[in-house]
Amino acid sequence: MATSPLRSPAAAGLAIAIVAAATVGGALVFEHGFGYVPCMLCLWERWPYYLGAPLALLAGLLALRGHAASKLLFAGLAVLFLGGAVLGAYHAGVEWGFWPGPTSCAGANAAPTSAGGLLAQMKTTRIVPCDRAAWRLLGVSLAGYSALISLGLAAVAALATRRPSRAAAHHRAGSASQRS
Repeated sequence: MATSPLRSPAAAGLAIAIVAAATVGGALVFEHGFGYVPCMLCLWERWPYYLGAPLALLAGLLALRGHAASKLLFAGLAVLFLGGAVLGAYHAGVEWGFWPGPTSCAGANAAPTSAGGLLAQMKTTRIVPCDRAAWRLLGVSLAGYSALISLGLAAVAALATRRPSRAAAHHRAGSASQRS
């Protein structure tokens, strides 16, 4: 029987780590593979994924071993990804013109790296300010998808705090059978 990420904290930790790594990996592909230069908000939105992926693996490993600290880590992950969702929603709102963005947001790595390659770099670099979506799919920008993914990861982490670890469930089942 397959274990759902919502049934086992260890599986939830692995699922969160995989999704977080894939999300930030996708952002890096857009940046380095397609030449999209991230704005300041884009770079800030990556931090929950950079921090969350290894912490989720640790939380899952601790849950697998029955450590109570896993619940604290999952709660921290829920807060971390909820913050990421808020930042992604803020950035998406800036892109839609609902509110102004930071005045310093005009492309993080727009400066040329060498004088000789300036013309070539200008032809291949796409500078995207925070108030303009670099790319949209079904009307949703990368910032919007980041908000949705972060919200989903926050929900999985929060649910993992409510589920007993495999070791704890096994211990309770063993205790119950000894009492009968």
